[in-house]
Amino acid sequence: MIRSPSHIAFDQLPIVDVAGLYSDSRERRLAAARMLDQAACDAGFFYVVGHPIERALRLELIEQARRFFASPFDWKMRYYIGESRAHRGYVPEGEEVFAPGVRDRKEAFDTGRDLPLDDPDVAAGTPMLGPNVWPDQQGFREAVSRYYDAAFALALGLPEDRFDGLLTKPPSLLRLIHYPYDSAAVDQPGIGAHTDYECFTILLPTAPGLEVMNGDGQWIDAPPLEDAFVVNIGDMLEAWTGGTYVATSHRVRKVGEERYAFPLFFACDYATVVAPLPPFATPEAVAKYPSLVAGDHLFAQTARTFSYLKRRIESGELAPPGEAAVRFGQHARHAHSAASQD
Repeated sequence: MIRSPSHIAFDQLPIVDVAGLYSDSRERRLAAARMLDQAACDAGFFYVVGHPIERALRLELIEQARRFFASPFDWKMRYYIGESRAHRGYVPEGEEVFAPGVRDRKEAFDTGRDLPLDDPDVAAGTPMLGPNVWPDQQGFREAVSRYYDAAFALALGLPEDRFDGLLTKPPSLLRLIHYPYDSAAVDQPGIGAHTDYECFTILLPTAPGLEVMNGDGQWIDAPPLEDAFVVNIGDMLEAWTGGTYVATSHRVRKVGEERYAFPLFFACDYATVVAPLPPFATPEAVAKYPSLVAGDHLFAQTARTFSYLKRRIESGELAPPGEAAVRFGQHARHAHSAASQD
């Protein structure tokens, strides 16, 4: 049964046990799916427990990230993302800007599906696809690759089977993010308010700092839970469901301790056309969510926040991205509503 959007004024994130998804019992799988559906409708953000990703694998990823980000800045810049043609590599602090004039307090390292240069889509110049950049750090590539594969397998258990044909070569990114702690630093966000551009995100955080906007426009803390991942709905699932699922705005405030975060942004294939699916395609939904190409949306939004892509656009090397046809996320909607009332 299709429900109307019900993004509620929650004060904490729902917790969903997904162990039933791996059961031989159809009833248990359906029960877990119903809980995921409810959480996606109510909040668009929720914790996932009962997953099969081992603790040792997570700890290995965190240790490799600590080692990399503790390295000298000049060494990390050998792997600068601006030298990549596939949006891979090191993202220094200040490279990514979500709000004009606001410098986020974070650094990152972006990886994805490792595709060779002779792959047809890579050779054709498809944005966001290509080979990874691997730093010369013992164990880094192996740990990151193992975690990417495990998290991707978990993600494949969340959407319905009907989307499998749209996942042959998705530009899904795994980011390793470091939010440095400095008690004397000016109070500024780790990352500004935004939605995620893909289908959904699976996040492994190590410390508090994440805040989520509820249906009333209030920022709610989303601290890490033991052995839990944080999952949030992205723009593509909001569009596919005609707004029944919500791409919820989130941010990272000034952190109170050293923080690492590892989001896997789960995308569909670049050329996938996204519009409300038949069960959700009411006249209102079709008008609100015009068809878009998933990869074009992802690349356009990325180009608006990364400085190296802005420079390529200014030089004429890249064509300017089109304007977004849809305002995703509660933050943008509440801001638009307030501006309309002025």
